[in-house]
Amino acid sequence: MYTLAGLFGGVGGIELGFEQAGYDVLWANEIDQKASITYKLNHQHELLVDDIHNVEPYQIPEVDIITGGFPCQAFSIAGYRKGFNDDRGNLFFEILRLIIAKKPRVVFLENVKNLVGHDNGNTYQVIIEALEMNGYHVKDKVLNGSEYGNVPQNRERIYIVAFANKNDYEKFEFPGPVRLEKTLHDVIDFENKVDERYYYRPDKCKFYHILEENIKHEGSIYQWRRKYVRQNKSGVCPTLTANMGTGGHNVPLIYTKHGIRKLTPQECFRIQGFQECFKLPDDIAVSHLYKQAGNSVVVPVVQRIAEKIKMALDANPNYEKVMENQLSFSL
Repeated sequence: MYTLAGLFGGVGGIELGFEQAGYDVLWANEIDQKASITYKLNHQHELLVDDIHNVEPYQIPEVDIITGGFPCQAFSIAGYRKGFNDDRGNLFFEILRLIIAKKPRVVFLENVKNLVGHDNGNTYQVIIEALEMNGYHVKDKVLNGSEYGNVPQNRERIYIVAFANKNDYEKFEFPGPVRLEKTLHDVIDFENKVDERYYYRPDKCKFYHILEENIKHEGSIYQWRRKYVRQNKSGVCPTLTANMGTGGHNVPLIYTKHGIRKLTPQECFRIQGFQECFKLPDDIAVSHLYKQAGNSVVVPVVQRIAEKIKMALDANPNYEKVMENQLSFSL
């Protein structure tokens, strides 16, 4: 069984995808205290709750794979487009520092699609060249959760898989698209009443009349955009974002017989492909849970990539941990 250590673990979505593909997760790191509560509720392996700048290589066990869904704000349209000039962008080099020290057989990274085009592609080129200069062979692809994970969410992400061994690299292929069979009704409860806190009521919402005029069709996702309502007519949920926790206008809305309401945190996690058994703590604010859901990954997409990685590694049983290129990138 292949072993794994996760950086920027969040609530453990990447680790969960690899576990479902048959990997043994030994260790993970996450800085956010609230996310760590959710992580520990759902995972049994060691979680180091600390800033990645403080993580030393000796703290990470010897593993086959190191993963990292490193923070995407620095590269996102929703962020400030500062790239490596933003401290969050520089966190990639913390991943690189630990990769150089541990030399895992595989590196798996996930980020927003816009990372590829940031600064006319220069940011992404630096990332790929840094991996290649340290002996890794890199494959990457932008995958949409609705097309590759059978989840009703339009969520495009760049996935980077880097191999220390060229034979592993040559055997690996990203998974192909799958038919979208899950609907919004499969992940959202349109029938039963949920906690009253999630509903918009005339006496508690000053813009309720605008919502009432525009949100009328069950089975659609709506978004409140501060001054107007937008209906998503694609039949899937728009991309869930981390800033859902910073204001109600960022949480997708639906129409039900019990009233107009926002999605619950549980529904947001299901839209990300988390199974019903995934636990959410009841002692932290829902704003943190929304943030955690928006920051996470489409678990089935990660699982499918992990399965393809496993097939590539299985095809090379005589692998020895020898890097083909020992150049060290200047940090």
